[in-house]
Amino acid sequence: MTPAPDLPVSETTPLITKYTDDSIYDRFSFRRKQTIVTIVSCCGLLTFFTSSSFTPTIPQIAQDLNTTGSVVNFSVGLFVFMAAFGSLFWSRYSGYYGRQPIYVASLPVYFLGSIGVALCRNVPELMIFRALQAFGSCAFQSVGAGTIADIFRLEERGRAMGVFYCLALVGPAVAPFVGGLVAERSSWRAMQGCLGIVGLIALLLVILLLPETMHPGTRGIDRAQTELVNGEKKARRFVFLNPFSALALMRSPVLFVTTMAAAATFITDFVVLLPLAYTIGERYGIVNKALVGALFLPSGLGNMIGAPISGWLSDYSVTKWRALRGGKWIPEDRLRATWHGALFFVPLSTLGMGLAIRFIDGTPGIVINMILILIHGVGMCLVMAPCSTYNVDVMHDRSAEVVAANYAVRNVIVSSTILGILPAIEHFGVAWTNGVASIFAWIGFALIMITIRYGPQMRAWSSVAHTDGSY
Repeated sequence: MTPAPDLPVSETTPLITKYTDDSIYDRFSFRRKQTIVTIVSCCGLLTFFTSSSFTPTIPQIAQDLNTTGSVVNFSVGLFVFMAAFGSLFWSRYSGYYGRQPIYVASLPVYFLGSIGVALCRNVPELMIFRALQAFGSCAFQSVGAGTIADIFRLEERGRAMGVFYCLALVGPAVAPFVGGLVAERSSWRAMQGCLGIVGLIALLLVILLLPETMHPGTRGIDRAQTELVNGEKKARRFVFLNPFSALALMRSPVLFVTTMAAAATFITDFVVLLPLAYTIGERYGIVNKALVGALFLPSGLGNMIGAPISGWLSDYSVTKWRALRGGKWIPEDRLRATWHGALFFVPLSTLGMGLAIRFIDGTPGIVINMILILIHGVGMCLVMAPCSTYNVDVMHDRSAEVVAANYAVRNVIVSSTILGILPAIEHFGVAWTNGVASIFAWIGFALIMITIRYGPQMRAWSSVAHTDGSY
């Protein structure tokens, strides 16, 4: 293995200026684009499915491994943290080798991690293989968003990202129920083994049906090989790249602020969903693992409803405000689509759940909580999807890297809070814990509003080069 040649390896390319008529986006037919989005989204489902199917089985895993729920819960935080690092790693190499080779390399890692989790005999082995599983599963989150940016124009990108998130979020809709049902009927280990097999099937689909989507000549390896050939040197097949270089993009005020806003919102998702077996489950006497898994269904359903709506709203917002300005594009207009989710849906549903669990008994309490979880799921998409698409808009030249940096910073923040969720509920109660999470969500709303109002000035202050509106 050889050090990387002294060549630029980001996704920045002269094609952005060369194809000013957007002709580069016509390389694939509409049907082929649909196939690409479907495959990438279904593979992206693995991350969500792997994470969501694990949560309702925590009590059974703790009993099987002779430990406590809090200890097993640490593996959830480890999964989130490792997924953050993995997204940086895979996105960095996707800019050099392309999208398709990264998918082919990451899925076998996911397979090995899933089989390892299924066969683990103690807590250390569980932690090691959960980390490997997370590392292999996360490529489709960052690189998948880069693939969408490769093939769709600005005015189409929001809806395409909405479809990407909608299909991927089938995982949170059904995974907890499926995971709980399999654990109830067989074992939590069977679920992990099945996920590994699905990973192999996904690998086969990628090899057979997924083309390389990066614009011709823009991969780092293309430029490196050209230079080496001209210099009469042998082409190097592997290079060392710094996976943390994408974090330098966080020097951009708009990227940093929107990432903090997304992290503040994302915290509520874990506060609401992670302890369901210990909050709604214990509060209303639900002990059957399949039924505990079913408690997560409204959240996934809300995600599936909210994802396409958020995509349409963000594209509509861009088109509407662009027309009002006589054709001038300001990227922050996309963030206007987050308004209802960030201000109302997410914080109020989080607060309402805490109060409902604390004060409302019996069937009415369960029904109200299910409705609030559904609303929360819709609100999460109304906030997260436009923020992610906005990051791609302002850093189109390095789309996979910016999504990875956003994902990594957000997940590191969230993983550090996960460890405190169950202790906070035990010491302060669910109402107070959810109330604090709601305050975080409102802080996220305030950060988004600041970006909408001062985004152009913030981009002008930055030393990071942003995508302008000319492409």
